[in-house]
Amino acid sequence: MIDEILKHNREFVASKSYERFVTSKYPDKKIAIVTCMDTRLVELLPAALGIRNGDVKIIKNAGGTITTPFDSTMRSLLVAVYELGVNEIMVIGHTGCGVQGMNADEMLDLMRNRGVSEEHITLMKHCGIDLKNWLHGFEETDAAVSETVDLIRNHPLMAADVRVAGYIMDSLTGELHVIG
Repeated sequence: MIDEILKHNREFVASKSYERFVTSKYPDKKIAIVTCMDTRLVELLPAALGIRNGDVKIIKNAGGTITTPFDSTMRSLLVAVYELGVNEIMVIGHTGCGVQGMNADEMLDLMRNRGVSEEHITLMKHCGIDLKNWLHGFEETDAAVSETVDLIRNHPLMAADVRVAGYIMDSLTGELHVIG
């Protein structure tokens, strides 16, 4: 599959198909969106929100949540605010998220089944990584979005004038529901 993607990329560049996507690194709408990496959202989310290339910064991860105040998603938001002019942040969860109900013990078993040794798992624990906490999912999407919104709003390095709001997107229709 990677070879097919690389072939397409060579054709894309050779035909100058990239020209319609040329923009700057600064988001025109001054918004950052934190959302899930779910495949259903790749085209649905921008279409449902009416955003185009260059409009926003989109930061995706498993579950569209921030689990610790100093993870890479929070770092990306701080860069977006202070370096790229973002003044609004949308946290968008979605229905049917695979991280909802994800079980750390099951994930560790899947790792073992794919060849990760018990030695490496134990090494992570000895390095201070709480794998069960790090790999767990969330029970309720709306609660996970609310917690992420709260973490961003109250982060000690976040500017107080940045608007932060949470939403759940219907994975089929793209409809947004506001989370308190």
